[in-house]
Amino acid sequence: MLKKPNKLWNPKFWASWKPFGLGEQYPNNYWEVFRAAWVNRDRPAYAWKILNRGVCDGCSLGTTGMKDWTLEGIHLCNVRLRLLRLNTMAAFDPNILADVESLRRLRDSELRELGRLPYPMRRDRGDRGFRRISWEEALTVMTDRIRATTPERLSFYLTSRGTVNETYYAAQKAARAIGTNNVDNAARICHSPSTNGLKSTLGVAATTCSYKDWIGTDLLVFIGSNVANNQPVSVKYLHWAKKAGTRIVAINTYREPGMERYWVPSIPESALFGTKFAEDFFLVNMGGDLAFINGAIKHMLANDWVDRDFIDRHTTHFDELATALADESWEELERLSGATREEMYAFAEMVGQAEKAVFVWSMGITQHECGEDNVRAIVNLALTKGFVGREGCGLMPIRGHSGVQGGAEMGCYTTVFPGGRGITAENAAEMSALWGFEVRSDRGLITSEAIDRAAEGGIDVLVSVGGNFHEVLPDPDYVKGAIERIPLRVHLDIVCSKQMLLEPGETVILLPATTRYEVPGGVTETNTERRVIFSPEIEGPRVGEARPEWEVLLELARRVRPEWSDRLRFESTAVMRQEIARVVPQYDGIQDLAAAGDQFQYGGPHLCADWVFPTADGKARFSPVLPVEKALPEGCFWLTTRRGKQFNSMVQERKDAITGAMREAVLMSRLDGDRLGVRDGDRVVLKNDCGEYVGRVYIAPMKPGNLQVHWPEGNVLLERGKRSPEVGIPDYNAIVRLEKVAGASASASPMSL
Repeated sequence: MLKKPNKLWNPKFWASWKPFGLGEQYPNNYWEVFRAAWVNRDRPAYAWKILNRGVCDGCSLGTTGMKDWTLEGIHLCNVRLRLLRLNTMAAFDPNILADVESLRRLRDSELRELGRLPYPMRRDRGDRGFRRISWEEALTVMTDRIRATTPERLSFYLTSRGTVNETYYAAQKAARAIGTNNVDNAARICHSPSTNGLKSTLGVAATTCSYKDWIGTDLLVFIGSNVANNQPVSVKYLHWAKKAGTRIVAINTYREPGMERYWVPSIPESALFGTKFAEDFFLVNMGGDLAFINGAIKHMLANDWVDRDFIDRHTTHFDELATALADESWEELERLSGATREEMYAFAEMVGQAEKAVFVWSMGITQHECGEDNVRAIVNLALTKGFVGREGCGLMPIRGHSGVQGGAEMGCYTTVFPGGRGITAENAAEMSALWGFEVRSDRGLITSEAIDRAAEGGIDVLVSVGGNFHEVLPDPDYVKGAIERIPLRVHLDIVCSKQMLLEPGETVILLPATTRYEVPGGVTETNTERRVIFSPEIEGPRVGEARPEWEVLLELARRVRPEWSDRLRFESTAVMRQEIARVVPQYDGIQDLAAAGDQFQYGGPHLCADWVFPTADGKARFSPVLPVEKALPEGCFWLTTRRGKQFNSMVQERKDAITGAMREAVLMSRLDGDRLGVRDGDRVVLKNDCGEYVGRVYIAPMKPGNLQVHWPEGNVLLERGKRSPEVGIPDYNAIVRLEKVAGASASASPMSL
């Protein structure tokens, strides 16, 4: 039984005695409410309906309206409030796209503020801009170009921006009917290493526990994860976890202020005095997590802080891990992790003494060349004490977007069919029988491979539902050149982005999409804890000729493959959900979702419940993973990229309300600043073989020898070919040199360019 929160006010948990944290740096969530009301003042009733009835299209905690299944009370965060305008804004005048040169000077945020894309638009090579066309012309051009090439030269991509299960399912079915497995989604560059790491060790490929397990567990560990910034509504869970006696620990290169304390606006005590969250921070080098975890396990073995009975009965390969760790020297673990042997001991003791623990991680773990092994190291740590398959325990790769969990599970992935089936001849035959048309059995191109192929002139048609490769992938200049070589680009979206304005290879077509709240019959999303939630259609204004993405993609497939037309048609999303239930076994129950509030959690509260693992032998598997040997050249820094006030690549403010850092900030430790003779606001340039980045120093509680810059601005420093071996996730980290810009100083206001 989990410990219950003590709801009495208790000053020992307060972040500050100053009422409302006056003078402290943290988000003004009440201001965000007023701001949202102001920017949506032209359609207040519609905005209220979306907030009150719709399923959140922000992070993947998955609130229905402003409630969830973990805690009572209002659940509304500033991320969702910022995204609200994308759903309520009116259409822009299509004539503004007649000359793209003037639009290129606008930031992406300014392009979004122009309004919704209302009609199909076309631009051919040599045109100054776009002209309005009919849906018939757009679909005819797409059909003719696809028929004129081969399936290997096609690429389909779906963003996670509010994308729903029905769109993912229809997109991958359409692509495979057309004849290609080149269909990928945004999960590729976030938690694909988590999927592989969990599947290979536990036999499952998703979060094993529920959000309720945070509250009252003994130990809650965040590794490379900053939920206060990326999933801010979750800080309400952290408040009640603290009040229940849960110890919160963070492992990162930066002592994230939002993980240290936060003012939770919906809880009076916290709104007034704030809440202290993480009691312990362990600062490690960029990429040093695996070595730190191995050191902790090494201490646990030496002190017999492991559950031998669980290990003997329910796991395999423990001896191989123990042998591998015995061969690792403390000197090597300290050098690679950046932490001391004593720090690893302190963390090991916390884990060893806990009876229950939950481990949460995010991009700080996965977006590495060794992302899969980083995840396996966390699994190793959890398995030493059997922290899986029971109340208050679990492994949680927390998602940052509402649509991303369902993407791979719907099969919108170059490397799996629906339901996580691998791309094999046997599974292709099964899918062919289920769908009634032939499905290819060769693996498709993952997103980064498709960009490489495009750079070589090997992609003829790109169909992108949302997405902005030019900003989210490493080496933006290379990506721009690759995109501009594609003869036909089709962008299906709700607003305009800079990627749409890149020069056509031959033709660029823009297609207006509906939001999730405009789809007739409603749709579903899957949140981090595997909860499949129905989001109803919200009555209100509609934009021009916008169409649901799933309808467009299936109509395209019917035109390309008219002989299979009857197998590529759904009368409604409800009918599609009936097929999803048949094709994706764990989603049985989705066919019954039909009204606001309908939901189910596939697999139940805990996967691997009672330590029954869906593996070949019914046991979990330890992995003897070792840290990658790496050395930092003299005079260089480890660099990692971070998020600020943004949602994915959608930058919303130049200043991060949690840290106080501007977009051009180069976060640096005070020790490094003193050593180099630089101060807050000094202008510096970061350099490596990939590019240069000019920014201003921002002294912060960083691990010495490490720097952080905001993403996607820092992508110019990232090596495009550096990817993880199993899933191909780009490595969003680098090694850089730092130089002070001659004559630059902090005499101007800090962090202003």
